[in-house]
Amino acid sequence: MVFEEKPSMRAAELIAPLTFRLTEMPIEDPGQGEVQVRIEAVGVCGSDLHAYAEGAVGSAPNVYPMLLGHEPAGTVVKTGAGVTQLAKGDRGALEPALYCYHCEFCLSGRHNVCANLRFLSNPHYPGFFRELVNLPVANFCPIPAGMSFDEAALAEPLAVAMHSLRLASIRRGETVAVIGAGPIGLLTTAALRAAQAGRIWAVEPLAHRREMARGMGADAAIEPGEAIEEILSATGQRGVDCAIDCAAKEHTTSQAIQLSRNAGRVALTGIHSTPSVAMDGSAMRRKELTIFNVRRSNHETGEALELLHTHADWFRPLLTHTREIERIDEAFAIASQYRDGVGKMIVRP
Repeated sequence: MVFEEKPSMRAAELIAPLTFRLTEMPIEDPGQGEVQVRIEAVGVCGSDLHAYAEGAVGSAPNVYPMLLGHEPAGTVVKTGAGVTQLAKGDRGALEPALYCYHCEFCLSGRHNVCANLRFLSNPHYPGFFRELVNLPVANFCPIPAGMSFDEAALAEPLAVAMHSLRLASIRRGETVAVIGAGPIGLLTTAALRAAQAGRIWAVEPLAHRREMARGMGADAAIEPGEAIEEILSATGQRGVDCAIDCAAKEHTTSQAIQLSRNAGRVALTGIHSTPSVAMDGSAMRRKELTIFNVRRSNHETGEALELLHTHADWFRPLLTHTREIERIDEAFAIASQYRDGVGKMIVRP
């Protein structure tokens, strides 16, 4: 009897905190309604850094070995049975969430909180730090001919930023404080710029990130210790219409509450390292604030790609670093330690 050897691909597994290994994994042919995609670029996300450095993302512990990476772009190399709308060579951004489409949340349009959600890069659902992946056609979003794969890899986090603005009902001319100018904070700032928000403050301790925030559309970029006094003074002690916490550090959520006006809004986009978070409950109650918790995105990827294409010059400065997959340890060390003026780190499988 002759056994046919299955094709394999290279992948980078996280096997312990701060530790990757390169390995070979099998890859099947794409199934009915699927495409097989060669991964060309994957952005390193803040949640990847939590898993890498802390061994968990919030209250969800790592299960080793695991494949991280959920900000991918790539090229179709094979199509499965029944696929007619895509062909070999098509280029696209990839949606990492697999929904069931039949639970009560999917049926009400809240796919991002699907009861049966499978998110590729979570434990037991391998992510995109690998050479190939099979995905349903619906998870492949074609990109314009002039868009690079690195730019397309920004679609997933930009969709999260756009979802946060939609959730918090940001209106034209409203004042906003964005706490944290890492990649998600910078993308949130750009999304606010596109939404024609009023004055935008970026609150960030690192000088190079404050400079990037100004370039992305912040009217002012200030250090955390100055934020409350400066923003309240600039708004006549009123506060901002909405504060968006993209940092999720020990005191940033309470800071967002303190920066918001009476009857204002707070959006929590960042992921805290611990399940329990300190919040200024008294100020939150007195102001009657509305708090929005952001869970990834909900079909905003197409809009994100359109914004990336229309205003490519806004986003290219964010793409500061790339590393081949053989140097993924170095990529994560730089990103997690905020070294070398890093904005968005891209890994190339």
